[in-house]
Amino acid sequence: MIKNSRELKTGAVVILVIIVFIWGFNFLKGHNVFDGRSNTYFTRYANVQGLSTASPVTVNGYQIGRVIDISFDEVPERRGELVVKFSIEKSFDFGKSSIAKIYSASLMGGKSLAIIPSYDSEIAESGDFLKGEIESDIFSSVGEKLNPLQAKLESVITSADSLLVNINQILDVDSRNHIKSTIASLDGAMVNLERLTLNSELLVIENRKSLRSSMENVEHVTKNFSSLSDTLVEANLGGLLAKIDSTMANLNSISMKIDNADGTIGKFVNDPAVYDNLDKATKELGELLEDLKLHPKRYVHVSVFGKKEKEYVSNDTIEKK
Repeated sequence: MIKNSRELKTGAVVILVIIVFIWGFNFLKGHNVFDGRSNTYFTRYANVQGLSTASPVTVNGYQIGRVIDISFDEVPERRGELVVKFSIEKSFDFGKSSIAKIYSASLMGGKSLAIIPSYDSEIAESGDFLKGEIESDIFSSVGEKLNPLQAKLESVITSADSLLVNINQILDVDSRNHIKSTIASLDGAMVNLERLTLNSELLVIENRKSLRSSMENVEHVTKNFSSLSDTLVEANLGGLLAKIDSTMANLNSISMKIDNADGTIGKFVNDPAVYDNLDKATKELGELLEDLKLHPKRYVHVSVFGKKEKEYVSNDTIEKK
């Protein structure tokens, strides 16, 4: 009786161990035998980003299943891609157009599978394939953004290296000496410029009174000019200019008449005969006045006794004799 009791206890312990082993093995594979019936689904990825067997499957952060298996796709056209098999133990219905997305569950790098449910399509059944997507985590995003920056930085470093090589080739010993002398000359020029600035400041300080007086004179001249402008405006400068313009027009008309020999002055200016006759008459008048002074008796006669009047003889006749 005792022997049979020990055998029964030993068999019970063995059976219990086998049951625990089966449960643990299935639990590690992502399947809990005590949860009852579960549905199995598949999805496909080119890279599972560290997703592993027994990784949790969640909906809105709530775990509803586990990843059961990850294997290579046996379809020749999809060689190299990975097929993820996962189970959902909770009672949850979603459409076939839902998405199975791999995401980072924590900053430590653990990956989980999230179901992004869609209810606009036919209800998914066990064994269906869902569309797979990968959510970029913070490190992947930083890496994706740093990759182009790294390429540009490498290009810049290469260009800078080439530039430095060319500069070293250009800056030989003579060039370096010239640059040093140029820098020394610039240093001297800066010292001279500083002295010139100091002298200019001293000159301004010494002549501050003269400069102030000059500025006051300029201001006074400006005020006088403004007053003169106001005076010209009040004096009807426009009317004065109109009168001057009219006078110039009249003078121009007179000048044209003289040039065209209109009137006495025009004939006198333009006709040589008039000038010659006038010149001849002037000469004869002069001779007549001179003869009148020399021989007044020839022109004034007082005949008391009836003497005969003497004949007048001109100077030309006397000169001929």
